[in-house]
Amino acid sequence: MNLFISFDLVMLRTIYRHLFFLLLLFPVTQLSIHAQNLTGIWRGYFITNAGEKYKLEFQINGSSPNFSSGVSYSYLDVRFYGKATMTGSFTRDNKNLKIREIKTVEIKNMDGGGACIMNYDLFYEKSGKEEFLEGTFLGKPEVKGRPNPYSWGDCGGGKVYLRRVTTSDFYIEPFLRGKIKTTPVIINQPPIKKDTVKSKPTTPPVKKPVVNTKPVENKPIVKNNPPIVNKPKTDTTVTKINPPPIVKTNPPVIVPKPAVLKNRTNELMKSLIVTNRDIIVKLYDNGEIDDDTISVYLDNKLMLSSKRLSAAPLTIKFTIDEDDSDHELIMVAENLGRIPPNTSLMVVEAGEQRFEVRITSTEQKNAVVRFRYRKPD
Repeated sequence: MNLFISFDLVMLRTIYRHLFFLLLLFPVTQLSIHAQNLTGIWRGYFITNAGEKYKLEFQINGSSPNFSSGVSYSYLDVRFYGKATMTGSFTRDNKNLKIREIKTVEIKNMDGGGACIMNYDLFYEKSGKEEFLEGTFLGKPEVKGRPNPYSWGDCGGGKVYLRRVTTSDFYIEPFLRGKIKTTPVIINQPPIKKDTVKSKPTTPPVKKPVVNTKPVENKPIVKNNPPIVNKPKTDTTVTKINPPPIVKTNPPVIVPKPAVLKNRTNELMKSLIVTNRDIIVKLYDNGEIDDDTISVYLDNKLMLSSKRLSAAPLTIKFTIDEDDSDHELIMVAENLGRIPPNTSLMVVEAGEQRFEVRITSTEQKNAVVRFRYRKPD
């Protein structure tokens, strides 16, 4: 009898131990699922393979663990606007979100022609408090009322960049009401100028030179006729001496580092190797346009001063010298916009090469992109 009682006690202790372990795991599992909840508004843009940039917004209902639905808005100023319903699935292991537009429900195309629906292949990423969806898309012409004979890619493709935001440029869908926290828009007020009394500069009196008023005595002029001396004749033949050639050397111009580059941390975002010396850099606001303002330095020299990022690019062009193949471009945050931190997308074109770099800078940290020229093989 005592043996059975002892055995039951051991079993009960084992069961309690497992239950306690499961209770410890439960909050962690719930936290992980909550951290990857995609429900909300995601705004940014997509760039086609032809280089056209369209604004894009998703309103996602991710209430089901592995399933998402919602609507998408894509627009290009006043020329094009489209709204579509969409469905998709999210794989938590690799954080992959696949979205397929079902049909357009609103469309405006001033250029005429039909509409395309999109198939998105995106990946979720979190950096600090910022959340991103990035990936690619393929499009195909929309056909209504009959089977669609087209394939994904017949309408082209490109890259997608989205960031989670709390506001929408459009109608907020009912499934999002009460589920997202909205933040008030904060307008940056200009600093108040202090009234200062200007004081006139005091200049010391100018001392005039002392003028001697005593009359000048006129002394008689004595003419001295020097004796005539017969000088020996000298050889007047001039031998021309060619001086050694002067080689001009241009010392490197050292530009002093501005204080904003000394007092902040300069963090390397990316190093790019280019095979063309002519470089074009375009800077866009990455995600929601929230009044991010930046200054840009090239090798410590100011190129852009306090420029606002938007959907239209800020463009910098420069040529790399063959004798000095390394250059640094530094982005300085002049403010953090309405939604910190200051983020931008850099698109670099060097001949046929094209690079895209996502930039993040703060009031303590500058973003650095290095360029190195390498002669093509």
